[in-house]
Amino acid sequence: FVEGIFHTEFNSATDNPLVLGVDSSESASKADIISAGNFHGEYPAKALDYLTIGIHELGNMSERRLERLCNPSCSNLPAFLVESPGVNSGFMIPHCTSAALVSENKTLCFPSSADTQTTSAGKEDHVSMGGWSARKALKVVENLENVLAIELLAACQALEFKRPHRTTEPLEQVYALVRSKVPSFVKDRAFTPDIQSVQKMIADNQIWEAVAKYLDSDPLFG
Repeated sequence: FVEGIFHTEFNSATDNPLVLGVDSSESASKADIISAGNFHGEYPAKALDYLTIGIHELGNMSERRLERLCNPSCSNLPAFLVESPGVNSGFMIPHCTSAALVSENKTLCFPSSADTQTTSAGKEDHVSMGGWSARKALKVVENLENVLAIELLAACQALEFKRPHRTTEPLEQVYALVRSKVPSFVKDRAFTPDIQSVQKMIADNQIWEAVAKYLDSDPLFG
């Protein structure tokens, strides 16, 4: 949806007025002069606001899954996915980080295009604020990547408590990829480097590439 709007906008004339029907060698009196408002950026601004809300929802769901993984009442796994949870904090703090990022994204979901300020001595009386829509969308994507990275780390840790059982082959590939960079959590350590490693995997499409061949052969995704 958003891509379609931007494709149209990028290929649209934005001059005001539009001069049609003549070339540079002809008299302008023969031209059709159309006063237009195509310069207004409200379409892409609103599309970016929609995109921001949609992206945020992915993080909202991810954080809720993470909470259930960490909660022994829901998962039947050790509290916070670590041995000796009374001694080790495990994923308690990463879950707090995820919740904080999701909360931040909620505030960034307020639509910029709902606001306006008159500029240019009153000539631009309705401004789309699309620049802020774009910057907010990028920030929400950045936060989402970290939220998903935390959930992925937790899911790999949870899977180890279920061994020797195996999950599906695509998810085993993801597990192997994550563990190639991040070891299991045996006792507390700084999570920042681990989150950054997995976030980079997500941003570089390594996670997607690990499962893409399976999705291509699945009629649900093919």
